[in-house]
Amino acid sequence: MFHPTQALFRRLRRLALTTKQVNGGYYKGTGSGSTGRHTKHGGYRIQWHKVRTYVVPTGLKSCQLSPFVTRRMKPTKGRFEGDPAGALSGRRYLESWKVENGQD
Repeated sequence: MFHPTQALFRRLRRLALTTKQVNGGYYKGTGSGSTGRHTKHGGYRIQWHKVRTYVVPTGLKSCQLSPFVTRRMKPTKGRFEGDPAGALSGRRYLESWKVENGQD
């Protein structure tokens, strides 16, 4: 029978466990946790004491760390500039429909 070498076996031992490497009953999960419970009527009730809350630390403006995205990037412009309804505007939808499909 073939066996891995000692050096390879040490590397294999350091890898994370999978569900195929252990007996039944091992559930890896995603680390997300529940935020509520299911009701008997098929709904879902959020239990607010379980919801994670992230607090912004004080003095964040004077922090020396930089974000992953540059601060010099200009905001991207949308196609619905100047229209208060934006993408939900019926007038804009009809105009674009007429351009794509012709007059009816």
